[in-house]
Amino acid sequence: MKWLALVIAGFFEIGWAVGLKYTEGFTKLVPSVFTGSAMLISFLLLSYSLRAIPLGTAYAVWTGIGASGTLVFGMLFLGESRDPVRIGCILLIITCIIVLKVTHK
Repeated sequence: MKWLALVIAGFFEIGWAVGLKYTEGFTKLVPSVFTGSAMLISFLLLSYSLRAIPLGTAYAVWTGIGASGTLVFGMLFLGESRDPVRIGCILLIITCIIVLKVTHK
């Protein structure tokens, strides 16, 4: 259950990272409320997962999901570069997340 919470926290991290682009410095109400809510949910779920998952592992997985997900979002919806090196880096991040999960005791 803690791992599921951590993965969901990672997806909410993607949400707030993307949301920051649309808040325009927190001057737009709806994107700001969405972004702030996603931040709060993400942090609460991360905190919950830390009850059973070591800090370093949980933080690496959380930020890995957020970073790779945000990068994919940018490629798919914001016209960011789809350079093979960037895609390779995303795959490395995802591979590291999987290895951290598999090697967790």
